[in-house]
Amino acid sequence: MKTADELKARAILLRDFVDYSAGAVVSKTLIDKKVGTLTIFAFDAGQGLSEHTAPYDAVVQVLDGEAELIIAGSVVNTKAGELVIMPAQVPHAVRARQRFKMLLTMIREQ
Repeated sequence: MKTADELKARAILLRDFVDYSAGAVVSKTLIDKKVGTLTIFAFDAGQGLSEHTAPYDAVVQVLDGEAELIIAGSVVNTKAGELVIMPAQVPHAVRARQRFKMLLTMIREQ
């Protein structure tokens, strides 16, 4: 697997960047800076992230499969090719309806 620096100035096929792992959630950070992060996640079916909040808006771009995002108690069903903005300070959770991959973008306010 290439490091983040080795990926600069190259085309990346995001959905193939992180492999699925049975019964697990796998993540790989592409960029981690003071101003924000880009992280790719691969969720096996039935896996998820428990409810939490973030101090900044979080952008989820689904790369493969289907997921259920629970935002402030409301379910948002999403699939490959779709993008969802999860608002700052609002409780949210992620559940894999089937295997799915997402790119999570966090941009921190200055």
